[in-house]
Amino acid sequence: MLKALEGSQAIAQAVASCRPQVVAAYPITPQTHIVENIAKLVANGKMHCEMVSVESEFSAASVVLGAACAGSRTYTASASQGILLMAEVLYNIAGMRIPMVMTCANRAVSAPISIWNDQQDSMAVRDAGWIQLYCADNQDAVDTTIQAYRIAERTELPVMVCVDGFTLTHTLEPIDIPEQAMVDQFLPAFNFKRALNPAQPTSMGTLVSPDFFPEARYSHHQALLHAADEIVAADADWAKISGRASGGLLSIDGPDDAKIGILTLGSVYGTLVEAREEYPDLPATKIINLRAFRPFPVAALCEACQGLTDLIVLERALSPGYGGIVAPEVQASLTSVHAATRVHSFAVGLGGRDIPLEIYRKLHRRIQLEEPAPFTIIDVELERLPVEDYGVE
Repeated sequence: MLKALEGSQAIAQAVASCRPQVVAAYPITPQTHIVENIAKLVANGKMHCEMVSVESEFSAASVVLGAACAGSRTYTASASQGILLMAEVLYNIAGMRIPMVMTCANRAVSAPISIWNDQQDSMAVRDAGWIQLYCADNQDAVDTTIQAYRIAERTELPVMVCVDGFTLTHTLEPIDIPEQAMVDQFLPAFNFKRALNPAQPTSMGTLVSPDFFPEARYSHHQALLHAADEIVAADADWAKISGRASGGLLSIDGPDDAKIGILTLGSVYGTLVEAREEYPDLPATKIINLRAFRPFPVAALCEACQGLTDLIVLERALSPGYGGIVAPEVQASLTSVHAATRVHSFAVGLGGRDIPLEIYRKLHRRIQLEEPAPFTIIDVELERLPVEDYGVE
């Protein structure tokens, strides 16, 4: 049944439907409303779990790590500096192959301080070993959260569900919250085979010498690669129950014979689809929504880019001193299959700057005027900067 809900409310209800046994989180904008709504559900008797109040994000991640090791289904959420504060524990969770789900309410990382949306936080921990799934809208966030628990528990890998802060978390939309029976049909009770047991003492996350460490990393890497199949299967199975699919590893909107494509992650996907309708005079364009960033869907991306002469990668974060984060991986993926496809790397909306529909026309103009640039922040206003900062006289 459709309900008018703020994104954070809807995510909280989706988490509740998955029946976590332990929830621990520390409030940080724009994640706060998610755990606030979970706390309300617990207080009102509509969600039965241990809600643990902690003093920091590091502690929140540590609590759910311990609880999951003991065999509990867990949940946490964070954003921005909070993600960075729990980074050490995020690596531990993934390295120990502990299944759990967390929401990253994507927000810029300071300094300067910004509470608004970009994806610098989740990109900063992209190599921690978590599955990363990015959501295009709030219905997608609900469905992906539910799918994430099954993916995590089948792969024994943690899943980070990335949701654009404010743009989604604080936006009111009509959202279909699945009935509890539907979720129970899709998601069986959690049974962690490696859970700690006092009757059979063992250790997890212990010191490993160089004799074994490479094998641990190899195993973890292979598990992430194989997780692609579980992501696709979970989405397909959820579609059979709910009637909705999130695209598996990625989704495509636009004509198959288009020569130009735009690839992005998160909510800007909807902006681009709308913008294309606003500018029908521009060349036919395929919009690619990269849902899974880890594992990176090389084969699916190559198939999606079939026939493209130009692919614009729209970044929502950057690697200072180099440029784009997503585009180099896209370029490397396409090199052997679509070597003739020119890849253009543009960042937009950093620190929450508005992304108007006009950006679509601007992108088309830029790729017509120049060879692929290594990286450009396309909406930067250079006249605001001192001359010496950007080398323009």
